Amino acid sequence: MNHKIHRSLPQIITCTCLGLTLSAGVAVTHIAHAAPTLSLRVYSSLPADENSAHYVWYQRFQNNIDANDKLKGKIKLNYFPNGMLGKEADATQQVRIGAINMMISGTSIWATLVPEVGVLDLGYLFKDYDHVGRALDGKPGKTLSDMMMDKANVMVLGYGYSLGARNVYTKKEVNTPNDLKNLKIRVLPVPNFIATLNHMGAVAIPMPGGEVYSGLQMGVIDGVEHDAATVFASKYYEIAKNATLTQHIYNPVMIAMNKSSFERIPTELRADVLAAAAEATDYERKQSQSMEQKAIKELESKGVVFKATDRDYFRQQVQSVWKDYMAKYPNTKAIVDDITAAENK
Repeated sequence: MNHKIHRSLPQIITCTCLGLTLSAGVAVTHIAHAAPTLSLRVYSSLPADENSAHYVWYQRFQNNIDANDKLKGKIKLNYFPNGMLGKEADATQQVRIGAINMMISGTSIWATLVPEVGVLDLGYLFKDYDHVGRALDGKPGKTLSDMMMDKANVMVLGYGYSLGARNVYTKKEVNTPNDLKNLKIRVLPVPNFIATLNHMGAVAIPMPGGEVYSGLQMGVIDGVEHDAATVFASKYYEIAKNATLTQHIYNPVMIAMNKSSFERIPTELRADVLAAAAEATDYERKQSQSMEQKAIKELESKGVVFKATDRDYFRQQVQSVWKDYMAKYPNTKAIVDDITAAENK
């Protein structure tokens, strides 16, 4: 027997809508399940290329997340290079309140919120990058990280290396420490950078990075202090052909994350995120040292002459900078003592 089913137009419309609603519900559920659990905005003031210590760290961290089955698809990193989210000084405030989730930068800029971090900018505080690593992986690093948490609401995920020590590049030869006297040397606009170069005998000239090349051309400055990779990338070598291996400052890279942003990571994933960050830090450190040597060779091929100098002499000249700084921030004395003790461990 054939049974015919007769439905009214309203019934058909109702069933059709119900079917569409159920299908849409399934689709929405699938999209929600596939979407990353957490999206993080990562700030850097430097370009997104392999000559940037920031980008080297970021790429490795991203790769580590993608290679981890627990993290892949659960955390999405959105990288904003070239200061796209604003100036560094403003970005630190944004990280503090959580508007920016993570920031990769030199440690110097964080002294605007946590003045004690400026201790890492003291001239001749470190012998070499191995010394930097021992200190910041130990008690001094923990002390500074605790200060960052207490004063800036920020977790330090790691301390990387800049692409080499900072040396002095000049238009005229510097054969002895005395030859540096009264030369106008561009420095970062950071108190301990300025004080260090002044006490080394130079005249420190704070200047934005974008004005350095023209400043060298026009004689506003006689030279610049920076790492080799930056000197090569910025083509300062076209004018400043003399490199003096002062190695006066080894300012580290800091990977900082807003505390509340970290706490948004599901509890069961946090250890994996920290492990991914730690491995990225180790990787970036190794890369930075090889990149410095590569940059030095490239500069030599462009006619830059590198000369050693009396670092012990310069170290003695900047001791008063240390003394004044520790007098202003007494709780940094223990940090300096611990860093000094880590030199030969």
